Amino acid sequence: MKRDSRKKRDQMLAVDLGARSTKAVLLQRRGNRFALAGYSVLDTPIFDKVISEELLGEHLRNIVQTMQAKGKPVALTVGVEDAIVRHVEMPSMPPDDIRMILKNNPRVYLQQDLAGYVFDSYTAPVANGAPAPAKDAQQKNKVLIAGTRDQIITNYVAAAKNAGLIPDHIVPSILGPVNAFELAMPEAFAAETFALVDIGFKSSSISILQAGELILNRVVSIGGDRLTTGLSEAMNIGYAEAEGIKVGMPAEVEAQLDMLISPLARELRASIDFFEHQQETTLPMVYVSGGSARSEFIVQTLRREIAIECKTWNPLAGLQMALPPAQAPEVEHVAPQLSVAIGAALTAI
Repeated sequence: MKRDSRKKRDQMLAVDLGARSTKAVLLQRRGNRFALAGYSVLDTPIFDKVISEELLGEHLRNIVQTMQAKGKPVALTVGVEDAIVRHVEMPSMPPDDIRMILKNNPRVYLQQDLAGYVFDSYTAPVANGAPAPAKDAQQKNKVLIAGTRDQIITNYVAAAKNAGLIPDHIVPSILGPVNAFELAMPEAFAAETFALVDIGFKSSSISILQAGELILNRVVSIGGDRLTTGLSEAMNIGYAEAEGIKVGMPAEVEAQLDMLISPLARELRASIDFFEHQQETTLPMVYVSGGSARSEFIVQTLRREIAIECKTWNPLAGLQMALPPAQAPEVEHVAPQLSVAIGAALTAI
């Protein structure tokens, strides 16, 4: 979540490659603050397993043209289905050594055979900002590990270069809402215990934080597509019409959606119960983002199902607006979809 010590960028393009739609944002540095200078929402190309260098390159060229972003540094996200993000206990050692150990024998710490994966790590600092050292061989540090397939990294880097961009960061999308929330609601981030739920197209991510520390994160295979498809089948209407009804929410579809939302609510409740048992504390608040968060009914159904306060949050809070006049009127409508892209940009800038 913390930015590194390299030279600060004046601007950063971030591209969130979602399962259905790609969200891109352009952030500019303005002193100690950041401004949103542009955004774009495009259909993601259909691909099988790993998007090819050629297909992604063409897609990125469309984004470059739309946002006039040629020559700009770019941060790309890896979807929740393709990235490993996990806390592990490890002896104190340099990041290069951690990466090498995980590459050669990931099963020791991740309990999975992940051949062909590339890893990175983040060791939480102590109060003075330095990494917390282990005092002896038996003492271990809490390390956040992120990894994805090497083929994804290779395709992303080549495609970005072919599109005229400067590949700068590749960020697990599950971390995007965390970083965006830190800027949008800094006081809550630093002091409160809460869950962030980002409802994607195919999957949803659940992250639980306590006083600024990411304690738990998981992915559930329930997203907006299941809600829309279920509504379409229950009402015998087309997918596009069901999507519009889902967000607009006429009263007659509430019963159908209530049943469709329940599985996500159960997964969220299970995650919260696990956290509360492990940490011996209560979690009083859930913040929701993603396209489906535009539906107040969906958010309030989650609240009713889990008996915990749920509300949407605005990832644009904390950002100045420097949008072209044509984009300014629509940005609030798409804002819940931009949390991953904004968080990725903040990671890199």
